[in-house]
Amino acid sequence: MSNILVIGASGQIGKQATEKLLDAGHTVTAMVRNKDKISDVSGDNLSIYEGDLEKDFSTAFDGCDTVVFCAGSGAGTGPDKTLLIDLWAARNAVEFAKKASVKQFIMVSSVGSDDPDAVDSPIKPYLVAKHMADKHLQNSGVAYTILRPGSLTDEAGTEYVQEVLPGDEDKREIPREDVATAIVYSVDNEKALNRIYGLFKGDQPLKSVIQ
Repeated sequence: MSNILVIGASGQIGKQATEKLLDAGHTVTAMVRNKDKISDVSGDNLSIYEGDLEKDFSTAFDGCDTVVFCAGSGAGTGPDKTLLIDLWAARNAVEFAKKASVKQFIMVSSVGSDDPDAVDSPIKPYLVAKHMADKHLQNSGVAYTILRPGSLTDEAGTEYVQEVLPGDEDKREIPREDVATAIVYSVDNEKALNRIYGLFKGDQPLKSVIQ
């Protein structure tokens, strides 16, 4: 079992991942800006770290051996928050993880972050931020697992996925719950180290894809 820092634990993926990691027997530090947003999650192995991603949050990494970064600026924010959260805070988290000798860093990225120039969309700045954060992690020397899910939905997870980008744009989606489950399957999994996974609805068992 691992001591896991979940950054962005009050978000939709982060909260589900926190609950699933606790259920799997891990010890979790949930980093949130406001602890009230995670008041509905509890457990003997849960601790809350209130921190601001735009400030120094290095002490959140004390005693943690695995980090999950699933924070995001949110669709309702502007380019400034995209830069400060999706890029710079992610970059800082990688640096803090490196100094703390973290054994695995799990980054929740996005479909399209591999090649933002291939995407003609208003979210291109977000994809650029994700691309640069992913590259920084890959070049950091910290063992990584990068998850690049398609469009996120609130449907119940099925635990069936495919890694390859579907040709049909309407099929380029995945439930948030399946992304949270993929995080759990990635922890303490040597086969997931230094790997990048696309995650879309499909017919392959999620556990077999990750493990």
